[in-house]
Amino acid sequence: MKEELQKIKELFLEEVKKISSEKGLFDIKVKYLGRKSGLLTEKIKEFGKLSPAEKPEVGRLLNEIKSLITLGIEEKKKGLLEISRERKQKKGVDLTLPGYFPAAGHYHPISQVSKLIAETFIEMGYSVEEGPDIEDDFHNFKALNIPKDHPARDMQDTFYINQQLLLRTHTSPVQIRTMQKYKPPLKFIAPGKCYRRDFDITHTPMFHQVEGLCVDRAISMADLKGTTDYFCRRIFGEEVRLRFRPSYFPFVEPGAEVDISCTVCGGAGCRSCKMSGWLEIMGAGIVHPAVFEAVGYDSRKYTGFAFGMGIERITMLKFGIEDIRLFFENDIRFLAQF
Repeated sequence: MKEELQKIKELFLEEVKKISSEKGLFDIKVKYLGRKSGLLTEKIKEFGKLSPAEKPEVGRLLNEIKSLITLGIEEKKKGLLEISRERKQKKGVDLTLPGYFPAAGHYHPISQVSKLIAETFIEMGYSVEEGPDIEDDFHNFKALNIPKDHPARDMQDTFYINQQLLLRTHTSPVQIRTMQKYKPPLKFIAPGKCYRRDFDITHTPMFHQVEGLCVDRAISMADLKGTTDYFCRRIFGEEVRLRFRPSYFPFVEPGAEVDISCTVCGGAGCRSCKMSGWLEIMGAGIVHPAVFEAVGYDSRKYTGFAFGMGIERITMLKFGIEDIRLFFENDIRFLAQF
């Protein structure tokens, strides 16, 4: 790999000299550092396959070349700006030239994925429902069969405003409010912001979630599996594989966690999936009868399935993003890649 890295270094130094425009500078950055298929990015992905003896030297070389490319692009950018200023000073202002227009903005990656998720479920006949960010105990906990002593109610997990009100910890309260509003059958998704006391490279105090609910006569796990299978193939591609693992959630019975084959290694095993070949994307299950009773539905007549997933999680898996905090820094260099 050292020889290949040396070739990448030499090729970059040769190509960066020929850059004469901002577009060319952007193209060369994507070519070498692009998250999906950058020449250096590919080598970084292969780093984990090296032997322990090779890793120290190759790791040093990778960091050295990455710094070289980053610095080279920044220096070239400064050079292009200086050349542009000099040309303007020499030529003066030509009033016959068209004006400069600011670059058009675009959707944030979370907004892009939120829109794609909504479109996918709308294709399946789902509607989109919304609810308030400030909730009461009944809609956020009690109606969802979450008992008084459940850890999710603890102060270290939930932002309480007072004894009755709190910032919703999930979008499940929208399911309760919608069931109180409409009679079955119904199927909808509820995207929105949620709030929990958590902050690290995979969690933030404010995050986006989308939950779904389908209620009708004779709804079963087969319906849930068919729905999630279509959704995952639409988002991650036809080659993705799914598995369901039994799990516990107070508002569903039986409950399951849904995994997809790793989007990085395709299921072979890598650092991203902790060598398991699988990545968790959502929790789901058959709606617990206690939830139906809380909203006045007859659980002997109707059944349903529910699911919930973090939009940041889906976005990170789809685009290969490793740190959730990048979504909130508003760095143009990061956002421009989407």
